[in-house]
Amino acid sequence: MFIKSKKEGQRFYITLSRPEKRNAFTPLMIKEIEAAIHEANADEEVKVVILNAEGPVFCAGMDLKAFNEDASAGNTSLGEVMSQLIKPSIAVLEGPVYAGGFLIIGECTFVLAKEEVTFILPEVKLGLFPFQVLAGLLRSMPEKQALQLCLDPSPFDVQKALELGIVDYILMEDTLESILVRFESLPSAGVKAGIKVARSLRDVLPSERYSYLLQVLNDFKMRNSL
Repeated sequence: MFIKSKKEGQRFYITLSRPEKRNAFTPLMIKEIEAAIHEANADEEVKVVILNAEGPVFCAGMDLKAFNEDASAGNTSLGEVMSQLIKPSIAVLEGPVYAGGFLIIGECTFVLAKEEVTFILPEVKLGLFPFQVLAGLLRSMPEKQALQLCLDPSPFDVQKALELGIVDYILMEDTLESILVRFESLPSAGVKAGIKVARSLRDVLPSERYSYLLQVLNDFKMRNSL
C-alpha cells in the first residue's frame, strides 16, 4: 500500500505513504487514491477530506520508472482521479511539492503550507513540459502566469505560491482546525452538489452556464424537497 486512509468522525484522511521514494506516485498509487476518493464520496458522514503525506517531501511527482514499466499507465491521470473528489478537501503541505505533485493540490478546495515549503516544476530542464499540471494552474491564475511558471524550473517559495493562488493559507498551529470546523454544521447535500457542479462547469460553454446552473438548482430543489 502506497497510501493510508482513515475516517475520524466527519473527517476522512488520505495520506501519501511512500516516504522512501519521496511519495513519488505510481500507477498503483493512483488507483489507491482513486479507491479512497470513492470511499469518501460515498460515505454520507464524511464532510471533509484531508490530504497529507509522510516524510520530508509531500510529493516528488511521477515515478518515471514505474510508469515506464507499466504498459497500461499511459492512460492513468492523477489529475483526473483527483477531480473525482466531490467533498471539500484540504491539502496539508509540510514538505516540498515537485512536478506532478501539483496535480494533487490543484484539485483541493484549500491548500495549507508551512512557511518553509518550496515548489518546483523541473520538467523543462528534462526536455518535457508539465502538460497536465498546466490544466490545474489555469484554474488558479491567468494563462500568461501559468505558462511563465511552467517555463521556469527554479524553485519558488510559499509567498509566491500565495500570490499565484496555489496556496491559500500558511499552515500554523490552528489553521487546519479553523477550516475543518467550518464544515461540521453544514448540510452535506448542498456542499457536495456545489463542488460536483463546479467541476462539471469546465465542460459547459460560458454562454450556457446560467441556464445550466438554473436547471441544476431546480433539480436539486426537487430532489431535496426544497
